[in-house]
Amino acid sequence: MASNRSNPLPLGGVRTSGLEVRSQNVLAALTISNIVKSSLGPVGLDKMLVDDIGDVTISNDGATILNLLEVEHPAARVLVELAQQQDKEVGDGTTSVVIIAAELLRRAHELVKNKIHPTTIITGYRLASKEAVKFIVDQMTVKVDSLGRDCLVNVAKTSMSSKIIGADDDFFAELVVNAITAVKTVNNKGEAKYPIKAVNILKAHGRGVRESQLIKGYAVNCTVASQAIKTRIVGAKIACLDINLQKARMHLGVNIVIDDPDKLEDIRRREIEITTERIQKILATGANVIMTTKGIDDLCLKLFVEAGAMAIRRVKKDDLRRIAKSTGATLISTLANLEGEETFDAAFLGHAEEVVQERISDDECILVKGTKVHSSASIILRGANDYMLDEMERSIHDCLCAVKRTLESNAIVPGGGAVESALSIYLENFATTLGSREQLAIAEFANALLVIPKTLAVNAAKDSTDLVSKLRAYHNAAQNAAGDESKRALKWYGLDLIKGVTRDNLAAGVLEPAMSKLKSLKAATEAAIALLRIDDMIKIEPPQEQGDPHGGH
Repeated sequence: MASNRSNPLPLGGVRTSGLEVRSQNVLAALTISNIVKSSLGPVGLDKMLVDDIGDVTISNDGATILNLLEVEHPAARVLVELAQQQDKEVGDGTTSVVIIAAELLRRAHELVKNKIHPTTIITGYRLASKEAVKFIVDQMTVKVDSLGRDCLVNVAKTSMSSKIIGADDDFFAELVVNAITAVKTVNNKGEAKYPIKAVNILKAHGRGVRESQLIKGYAVNCTVASQAIKTRIVGAKIACLDINLQKARMHLGVNIVIDDPDKLEDIRRREIEITTERIQKILATGANVIMTTKGIDDLCLKLFVEAGAMAIRRVKKDDLRRIAKSTGATLISTLANLEGEETFDAAFLGHAEEVVQERISDDECILVKGTKVHSSASIILRGANDYMLDEMERSIHDCLCAVKRTLESNAIVPGGGAVESALSIYLENFATTLGSREQLAIAEFANALLVIPKTLAVNAAKDSTDLVSKLRAYHNAAQNAAGDESKRALKWYGLDLIKGVTRDNLAAGVLEPAMSKLKSLKAATEAAIALLRIDDMIKIEPPQEQGDPHGGH
């Protein structure tokens, strides 16, 4: 065992190997998982994170919590990245993926302690993951077409049940489903796509949560640049610019030596003309709405007022990119063409039915309605304070993602621990059919999945042992029922955490996109395997700085 201890290397680093490094990795993974564990499920609790400058974030979203933690340990960082990847790929299910990965790792570590080789465990886990995915697709999924629109509303409700807006889920679920169906586009292959970014979320203080609203069109939190400018333009031709429309000034460090004082006036006049020529070139193409990320000064505003065009300055670049995409405009960062002259082509303009400035709540917003290329929608959230609005925005984003995935993959599974319980029974039975050593790893994989229903029950202050054993009994009956339909229907059974009983979650409308479950299983297995493979860690110490012997204060 002595050789396994941390021994200094000739490199000036420390080497940890064997069981010790595995124990460290498992401990780090479990620490991360314990942080987010209590936020899982419809009765999960929130976390309050305060950063180094005192900014407060209150959140229930696994990826957000882990993003804000500054994780030092390399193994723990793997789990943080896992949550981020799940957030990017699916948008929902970030907490459960971390919990499953940590549990798989913990059980694998126990097996390694019992002298089972990591390679055997890895093979077993891979096999189990493959079988699990096959089982979910064949047995547990239901096509969305057979359930209609209510199914989408239920997916949104399930996603927001654990969030701050869970109390008003009937109102927000409708809002989310309307928003996501409003931005449907069909790509060249004829597939329906629902771009999440086409739904813009704005936040405004005040009023009640239920006074949030959905607006057809893209809302931007800006106002027109001057009072004299029109606030409504029908048949808008939109120019999206990333150019400063202010009087051109000489660059710093440019010196001009003038003999004749009259020429000074010419230089000033030319400075003004440079920008006015640019604006005239843009207006000549028929543009009547000009949006720029930079400033527009009063002199240039006069030209827009005379032309009857609408000018909007200091638009966020992200907003402008999305507007350009949905109206078919091109975001221009310079008017110079390849010949070195300045031109503006009418092909750069985007089109919308109308651009109007409306007063929404206490702020003025610009709405771009009837965009030509992609349709867009905006959700305006109302709430008591900043923390609440931020958390509402994250919750709405998760719901939008869940509904989008449901629509695109067209399949759902029952929630509330139903899938995990069914899998654990199925994999246990599958393990007994194998005559090789992988049997042990697959049995552990099956048990590890039960961590989800157990955690759900514990968070709801219910007796987890009792509920999970009932669930397993139901799923066992469902899988052993050869032709008995009434028993086979038991496979939709999951937990009802408010009442603390088991129920048919398909009928109760607790649904999740199948894609979320599949991706989280695959990702969690991969992450656990990646950490299992490690049996040696070499850490190079940072070089010691030599103190300056003469350096006083």
